[in-house]
Amino acid sequence: MGSMKRILLGVCGLNPQVITETLYALLLQGRSVHEIHMITTYPGYEKLLSFIAPSGPLMRFLEEYNLPHRVSFPPENIYILRDESGEYVEDVEDEVTNYRLIELCLEVTFKLCSHPENIIYFLVAGGRKTMSSCLSLAAQLYGRPQDRIYHVLVSREFESSKNFWYPPKRSRSVLLYDDRGNPYKKETKYAKIQLVSIPFFPVRHWISEEQLKGPLPPSEIISHVIMDKDSHLIVDIKNCRICFGSMETDLHPAYMALYAWFLKNKKRCMKDRPCGGCIECFVDASTILSSQSEIMYIYNSIPGSRDIDSLSGSGIKSLTRENFNSYKSKIKSILIKSFGLSVYEKIGIVSVGRKPDTRFGIRIDRSRIRFI
Repeated sequence: MGSMKRILLGVCGLNPQVITETLYALLLQGRSVHEIHMITTYPGYEKLLSFIAPSGPLMRFLEEYNLPHRVSFPPENIYILRDESGEYVEDVEDEVTNYRLIELCLEVTFKLCSHPENIIYFLVAGGRKTMSSCLSLAAQLYGRPQDRIYHVLVSREFESSKNFWYPPKRSRSVLLYDDRGNPYKKETKYAKIQLVSIPFFPVRHWISEEQLKGPLPPSEIISHVIMDKDSHLIVDIKNCRICFGSMETDLHPAYMALYAWFLKNKKRCMKDRPCGGCIECFVDASTILSSQSEIMYIYNSIPGSRDIDSLSGSGIKSLTRENFNSYKSKIKSILIKSFGLSVYEKIGIVSVGRKPDTRFGIRIDRSRIRFI
């Protein structure tokens, strides 16, 4: 094994000051890093390019503290979030881009943690809070005992200043603004920077060698790590909540009504045998559409469903083959993201047979379905 390489991996928004502040705090603890890697959006990428420029704040810090050739942060170490079509993302502002961010954090973390000689310092102080949460999740799943998660705390008045990057060796006056926006100056010697180590519990040793061949969606990893093969599927219709094993997710009332109908149809099956592999209760599309009144009864039992109708309407009121296929696809997407593909195959609405004889149902044994 070669010498250990310390790597700072973080998420960054529009304020790359958090990087030099963290480097300074690490330096005070005698732990300078060898490489920097950052995950960001496209506007953050542009800020980072200025940050790492030859005359930028990073080089000024490194030269002042005699580290110019010891820390590597080339542009290729900046990972830009992209959407599903490959376009750069401007901001993390919806569930789709947030999931893409989780995938990117897992991909980068997996790559850097694949080298046993690396020590990863995960920096979760930059960017939106959701960015920090995504990187923390990646650290929990792929991090090793030698890795650490850090947050950096900076004196409040300096934290919000665009003019403060780190405490220089020789204190100087910096322009700051009070809570009312009034300008004033303060010496940098009064800036306090603290590095806070956040405890984390890596589960990497519970992940199989097969799964460590490449990064996987978080739900797929967790489903193998903490799922019990005999877990019950708990369905809370009124709160639109589904639990399986140690995980749970929420469904839109329309999706819950359709999904709960399938589960109730499964529970009605009177076959006197275990039904995990049986498809006797699977039904064709016409049977589903003819059950409109029962599906609506479930839908109307959900508090707030009428309010949703007044806001956006709901196709669940007049179910068609197109609506059914659309709802089934949405339910599939939510369950896979929440529980993983292997669990979805057990608890999701799956099909058997070819058109026009396709039938739909849920494979999990009816004895493991519980309504609350």
